[in-house]
Amino acid sequence: MWASASPAVAQTAAGAARTGTKPAASASQKSAPAKSTAASPAKAPASAVKNTKTSYSASSSAARRARLARARSTARAREAAQLAQPRFKLDEQGSIVPDVRAEAAIIYNPATGQVLWEEKAFDQRSIASITKVMTAICFLEGQPDLTREVMIERADTRGASTTHLRAYERVSAQNLLHLLLMASDNAAARTLARMSPEGPTAFIARMNEKAAELGLTSTHYADPSGLLSDNVSSAYDMARLITYAAEDELLSTIMRTQEYAFRTSRRPLTIHSTNQLLKSPEIDVRGGKTGFITRSGYCLATLLRLPQLNQTVAVVVLGAKSNAGRFWETRHLLNWIASRAPGFIGGDASTHALQGAVAPAAPDRQDRR
Repeated sequence: MWASASPAVAQTAAGAARTGTKPAASASQKSAPAKSTAASPAKAPASAVKNTKTSYSASSSAARRARLARARSTARAREAAQLAQPRFKLDEQGSIVPDVRAEAAIIYNPATGQVLWEEKAFDQRSIASITKVMTAICFLEGQPDLTREVMIERADTRGASTTHLRAYERVSAQNLLHLLLMASDNAAARTLARMSPEGPTAFIARMNEKAAELGLTSTHYADPSGLLSDNVSSAYDMARLITYAAEDELLSTIMRTQEYAFRTSRRPLTIHSTNQLLKSPEIDVRGGKTGFITRSGYCLATLLRLPQLNQTVAVVVLGAKSNAGRFWETRHLLNWIASRAPGFIGGDASTHALQGAVAPAAPDRQDRR
């Protein structure tokens, strides 16, 4: 139990209360150290601190973004400068030949069936959207009514990756062909396969039958768009296929079109070709198709007319490292073969041969595929 205050202390406190004065401090209170009355530094408001940190963070972030943008721009410029320069190497015979920055490539003469130059051109590889060339060929085989409109189904666009189409709008077959070959539209490929009388499964089977008929022994199709990596072929086969497709006037016209405008049942659309060679007036493109998925790399199959010569060559590049790379490599190969063409083209082209050219695939080449 606490002890009560002494009578003297209580009396003193009571007297102080009546007179309004403070009671004298006790000895123990007097001995307590006095608190410092010096003014302490004023603290900054919390909001000010917060604003300072936010401002610093924002400026640092902007500086980092600017540095990254400059670094990317420098890297792109360096890559562009490198790609613009053709590379060469010595072959087994000691001749100077192209050294491409791609997994496989070929220069093929459709008039003679000769392989003028190749690098792993008979290896089977994923071909991505070059698949769509066969899709167009097989669709036109049935002589369809190109003015016929079809409704786009949700399944056509689901997971299509690249498409301009929307479910439940109507599009004509002719416009679907332009979407297919120019914009590499995956939903358009699915819709065209679905439009075929046999249905999509039989349509894919027909694509493989057609490949066999054309002698494309390294070629196999698993879907009409090329999204599946199981769509495979070789640069040699694709050189022959793009040549065959470009013989069709409609397909050749579409593949040479840079911009195309049309209207669906709901809205206007303008599409552009993925083939950037069409922007180069010095290159005469007779047919071409791009392709890309991660497994295939950047691919391009083209039929090109040699400058100042009445002769075409098929140039195919598979597995380039970048979008720009496939176009630059095609340019370099075209320039290289054009520089060697005088003396090769003239008179009956079938009786001439480029130095270093190889003949059409023989049985031993078939074994290599």
